[in-house]
Amino acid sequence: MALKLKNLTDIYDMRVYTDQGDYFGDIEESILASNKIFGWRIKATKSSFLTKVLGGAKGVIVPHQLVKAVGDIVIISKAAIPSYEDKEEEESE
Repeated sequence: MALKLKNLTDIYDMRVYTDQGDYFGDIEESILASNKIFGWRIKATKSSFLTKVLGGAKGVIVPHQLVKAVGDIVIISKAAIPSYEDKEEEESE
């Protein structure tokens, strides 16, 4: 099986979902440090769960370590995003 490589620009505007299946937002840009991917800026869209979590903010930076998979979509770990968990706890109280 051959490893499929993607250009960074192929990932821009790709939809991001949490590992729980929630639509999180779209990839806006990559953040590089020492020629490695440090993180991803994800923009909130009208229908994304990120819009509910952030309120008026336009997006969030997700460290690359939280990315679980990249294919036709990007899957990130929901549990590792502190602001996501904090907001959910506030809503349940």
